[in-house]
Amino acid sequence: MTAPTILIVEDDPALRTLIARTLQQNGFATRLAGAAPEMWQGIETGGVDLVLLDIMLPGTSGIDLCRQLRQRSAVPIIFVSAKGSETDRVVGLELGADDYLAKPFGTHELVARIRAVLRRGQMTGAADPAGGMLRFAGWTANLPRRELLSPSGAVVDLTGAEFDLLVAFLDHAQRVVARERLIELSRARIGDASDRSVDVLVSRLRRKLSSDGAPAPIVTVRGIGYMLNVAVER
Repeated sequence: MTAPTILIVEDDPALRTLIARTLQQNGFATRLAGAAPEMWQGIETGGVDLVLLDIMLPGTSGIDLCRQLRQRSAVPIIFVSAKGSETDRVVGLELGADDYLAKPFGTHELVARIRAVLRRGQMTGAADPAGGMLRFAGWTANLPRRELLSPSGAVVDLTGAEFDLLVAFLDHAQRVVARERLIELSRARIGDASDRSVDVLVSRLRRKLSSDGAPAPIVTVRGIGYMLNVAVER
């Protein structure tokens, strides 16, 4: 079985080497980049399974690189940054990052988060072997392509975090999901259970599921959590 390839985009040579050595010792293949040109070269080479992307880079920032990369690819992205506030994490998720890791971090946590993001991507792609299409209230979620189609057939732009939350709701349709359980189901993308990232992402997903003035099918169950209150067809 081929080792997953991690593209490490980090301008600090010492940290870049340390991360590469740690990942190689844990069964990953690595490619190294110190700035945008090297990152694009690594992407164009192909076969990248995940991008570990520092935010503070010379030239084009990690924020801009994430935005550009999301327009071209659905490859998982984990942001790494010295900025670790809740606002920074939410911004990273809204841009389409799959997770956010604040510096300084432990090597065990880094490896665990990479494995969690890769595992969740595999689970999403294998969630429904019979075509990978889930339909609800006129909407269609295409799991292999990680796309959401509106009742009119238009593609709805979802971040990776929003899509994973949607899948969690679809897997628990017409059942109340406690906030803590929703955090657990999507932990690979929303980080620590102590932050409010899940509430922000539910709010954003709810707005995107509102069409033609109709309310979104995600309802709040006061004091408990949330529920997708429509049936799902597989």
